[in-house]
Amino acid sequence: MPRITLLTSGGTLLLLLAAYCCAAQPLQDTLGEVQVRGRKKRVHSADEKLTVFSPGQKVVPLDSLTLRLYRQQSLAQLLYQQAPVFIKSYGFNGLATLNFRGSSAAQAQVLWNGVPLQNAALGIADVSLLPVAAVDRVNVVFGGSAALWGSGNVGGVVLLENDRPAFDSAGKYRLQASAGAGSFGQYQGGLKIGYSGRRWQLGVNAFGQRAVNDFSYKDLYGAERNMPHSRLAGGGVILHGAFRAGVKDELRFSGWHQQYDRQIPPALFETVSAKEQQDQSTRLLLAWEHREQRTVWYAKSAWIQDDMHYEDPLVLLTSANRSYQYFQEAGMRKQLPRGGNLTVFMPVQHAWMQQPGGVRRAQTRAALASALQQKLFRQRLSAAASLRAEMIGRTGILLPGANAAFTATDWLELRANVQRTYRAPTLNEWYYTPGGNDRLRPERGWAEEAGYTLHLRRSGRLQISHDATVFNRDIKDWILWLGGAIWTPHNIAVVGSRGAEAAYRLTWRTGRWQWHHNVQASFIQAATRSSYLANDGSIGRQIPYTPRWQWQANAGFSIGNLYANYNHTYSGYRYITTDESQLIPSFHTGNIQLLYTFAAKAHTIQLTFQCNNISDKRYEVVAGRPMPGRNWLGGMSLLLVR
Repeated sequence: MPRITLLTSGGTLLLLLAAYCCAAQPLQDTLGEVQVRGRKKRVHSADEKLTVFSPGQKVVPLDSLTLRLYRQQSLAQLLYQQAPVFIKSYGFNGLATLNFRGSSAAQAQVLWNGVPLQNAALGIADVSLLPVAAVDRVNVVFGGSAALWGSGNVGGVVLLENDRPAFDSAGKYRLQASAGAGSFGQYQGGLKIGYSGRRWQLGVNAFGQRAVNDFSYKDLYGAERNMPHSRLAGGGVILHGAFRAGVKDELRFSGWHQQYDRQIPPALFETVSAKEQQDQSTRLLLAWEHREQRTVWYAKSAWIQDDMHYEDPLVLLTSANRSYQYFQEAGMRKQLPRGGNLTVFMPVQHAWMQQPGGVRRAQTRAALASALQQKLFRQRLSAAASLRAEMIGRTGILLPGANAAFTATDWLELRANVQRTYRAPTLNEWYYTPGGNDRLRPERGWAEEAGYTLHLRRSGRLQISHDATVFNRDIKDWILWLGGAIWTPHNIAVVGSRGAEAAYRLTWRTGRWQWHHNVQASFIQAATRSSYLANDGSIGRQIPYTPRWQWQANAGFSIGNLYANYNHTYSGYRYITTDESQLIPSFHTGNIQLLYTFAAKAHTIQLTFQCNNISDKRYEVVAGRPMPGRNWLGGMSLLLVR
């Protein structure tokens, strides 16, 4: 513990120094003509754990054009409409968590430039508080890879990245300002300023939003009402910077602070609500990289503080949760002869929280991990094997994994992935007062998947791709919160998740027009296989809030500077009890996105418009939490480069 404390103190001092002179990478945001990306949809990422050592994993990259369409929205809205992952949303102004293939929220990870963003106490990330405008790339990785991204990565991981620095010897300034407005009193604004020089790159990204969220809904008696007590106000600032020390060395630093104040509206079973919640996060990151001809050495340190203040004056309840994380990773990547790659890295994560009465609870994870990737059979087979030895407190665990992709023909690729999974209980699951359970055992098991991808092309005008995946995951000692007045987490034995996912994409060019159509669909059977609880009615039943069927579809066109898209989403019915005695009906929503770009002298102007839930569908994702009907959001962005 003294060593960890010393690392924490030293790293924190370095990061505070970095925050003092923090800055940002250049703002790359011009809209070019929509291009088809060759034989397959490429994964754009600076994380070689993804691009090199995960050839057999399913990855859904969200391209830059899609990110521009959703620039003024949250990561929750982006993933809900454009990725085959279920978003458990508590409303327009509430918590939103990830569900990968029937996983729990604590079994999914969100990483920012390789740093975990999960709340250190809760073990989950609220994706409704992560604005799309804060990042430049988003990749969604399915199937989990604890060997590469750490224990806790059971269902999958969302990788958020900012652009790598692009130095400019001539010196270049970039300025981008944006503003938006929409239904229910929504107002948003943002400002990006950047400078790129021969050795330095500096910049800032500031954003803010306000909303009344007074959309109409029907109460339990069918009466039409406007949602009360649901205002939102928040914003943040992100500082990025980089320094190039010679040809081989590069130093990058970032600081991200944001704060959101949310009124929590009453659920349908409540007559009134006075609940409020304030969420505040500060994230500091310092990274160093040294590049040689075939070897890259790197190190990164991050410090994160999360504050959550919840208050319900009607029942005289106040809860203040403050948690901290220190994350450090050092390693190297080496290119081997004949197309191989090797990486060895050592991550350390120390998390702690303060409980009422000054009680400090902490958890330390330290690991040594390695991955080897090799191309065989004339570059047709790319295979990777990884192994992680991790200590969580006094418990040690080995986490192996292997995956491979085989190019059978120019139009057919096969892939497979097998990983051991493991998740230690979170600090809240162990120590929350009242209700924590310090006798919880960690979740552990195995996950396997296999699939193929077809790429068909005709005369460069018509391109079709089709992807299919089958998966299986068995988790022993699954953790579930149960109770009445006081909820307590329990191990409920074995939960199995099986299913299939399919996707297809078509792109067709006719003159200046380019048409596109794609569909992503999934079927998930996630059920309790056995239970430690006597007369447990959940055996053989679907895990609550896991739809069996889910799909998204997009169709549209681009011509010149105009891009238009229609998005349709479907979520199947969700059981809300472990014995399947109650459910929420399935629902459809239709959404329209428009993007128009034009140049005016030295400026680039982008106009965006979205209309969500165009059929004004009344639905709920979480029981008792109505979602908004038809709503719109328009915005304008001005970009200047000199």
